[in-house]
Amino acid sequence: MQSTSTKWPLERILFAMAGSVSLLSVFLVAVVSPWFLALTAFVGVNQWLYVFFGACPASIVLKRFGVAAQCGW
Repeated sequence: MQSTSTKWPLERILFAMAGSVSLLSVFLVAVVSPWFLALTAFVGVNQWLYVFFGACPASIVLKRFGVAAQCGW
C-alpha cells in the first residue's frame, strides 16, 4: 500500500496565496479604495521575482517552515 502525502508543494501554496490576496484586493478596491490596486501590483511583482530568481519573500518564509518545492531548479 502506497503512502499518499497531503503536504502541498511550495509552488501550489504560493499560487493559492497569490490568488487569495488578488481576490482580497479586488474586494477592497470595490468596497474601500482604488488604492488597494497597489496590493495587486505587489502580488504581481512577487510572482515575477519567483519566476526570475526562484525565490520571493513568501517562498523564503515557507521554506524556513519546511515546505519543499516540487520542481528541482
